[in-house]
This record gives sequence, C-alpha cells and structure tokens, in this order.
Amino acid sequence: MMRNSFLVVFLVLCTLGFSQESEKDSLLYPKDSIEDYYVRFEGDSVLLSSIELDEVYIFGELDFADRKERLRYLILRRKTLKVYPYAKLAAERLVELNDSLKHIKKKRHQRKYTKKVQKYIEGEFSEELKKLTRTEGQILVKLIHRQTGTTAFDLVKELRSGWRAFWYNTTASMFKISLKEEFHPELVHEDYLIEDILQRAFVANQLERQKSVLDYDYAQLTNKWKNRPPDPKD
Repeated sequence: MMRNSFLVVFLVLCTLGFSQESEKDSLLYPKDSIEDYYVRFEGDSVLLSSIELDEVYIFGELDFADRKERLRYLILRRKTLKVYPYAKLAAERLVELNDSLKHIKKKRHQRKYTKKVQKYIEGEFSEELKKLTRTEGQILVKLIHRQTGTTAFDLVKELRSGWRAFWYNTTASMFKISLKEEFHPELVHEDYLIEDILQRAFVANQLERQKSVLDYDYAQLTNKWKNRPPDPKD
C-alpha cells in the first residue's frame, strides 16, 4: 500500500553541444608582449577572451571511524545512485508540465493534459518504482525536494488536491516515510552524505549532473562536517 501511494507522488511530477576553437591574435600587447587568445563557439561570430567553466571539486579521501560507519555509507551510496535518476526525471517532468500548462488556458484542458502526462510516466516507470524499499523511497522524497525545491507532499497538493496529499502522507507515515521530508545537507549529516555521494558520482560520470535548486555550497558543507562529528541521531 505504501509503495502504491509513493508511486502516485512520482507519477504526478512526472544537445546542447558545442565545439570550440582558439584563434591567436596577430597583434601583441605593447607593454608586456603577451599574446592574446580568443575562443569562438560554433555558430557564433563573437570572439571571447575567456569562457566560464563549471566548478571543479577536489575530493578528499573517505575516512570512516569504523567498519559500521563505512558499511552505512556504502549502503546509502547504493540506494542514492539507484533513486537519483527518478528524482532527476521528476524535476524535468515538472518543468515540462508547468511550461506546457502556461499555454493551456482552460482548467479542464489543464487537468486533461496533466492526466495524460501521468499515464505516460506510469507506463514507463511504475513497475520499477513499486520495487523501491522504504529507505529508498524516503531518499527519493528528499532528492525530489533537492531537485525541485518543493516537497513531494506540496507537489501532490498543488497538482491533485489537499485532501489527497494529506491521505498519501498519512499512509506513507505508517511505513515511516514522510512526503513532507526536505533535503538539508547543512543541518542533517545523512543529507550531506547523500550530496557527497552525488557530487562524486557526477565527476565519475556515474550520474548525469542536475544542479540542485536549493541554496547551499558543497565545498563549505564539506569543511563544516569535516570538523564537526555527526550527531548519532542523524
């Protein structure tokens, strides 16, 4: 029953390629004799003296107090890597849905379109989502908040009804899953570990990067938790 209720939450939600070439300017700076290099993106006639690069993280070696802590991290890693693609898809589908609904004026047509998207996602992913365990489901709820900035409960409330959101949250709570759960890596050590797992997986190309909409800095979080023992309750 919990898995069916959790499935409904997900169903509700749910190149840019470029090449570059450098060109050397034939003119030299008169003062320091340093040659200037420019970059031009394909299809663009504007030459740029610099390009904006993605952030690069230097990861420290994982350090565990004991075997139990190491095992906990490895289990969390396996579950996070498993459910992240669903959270990423949920964010993408929510953006697509909201963009489409902006162009649909009549409420009746909006409901019809939302239902159509829902059925499409159900046919594609329902069987896999039903196999999620309780802990995997709770991690997915957190990651949905990470990707969308909205709790699974509020997404159901907005796209379905307040009563239905209450009902699904109550049902899920019987299995110790809260659809109102948020993602706070700055406050909860386990959430930080999830973020750490994601960042390492992005760099290793194990997962496709999707930036969080939440306001936190991973590098600062790493420094914070490195110098602060985790709370046993986390």
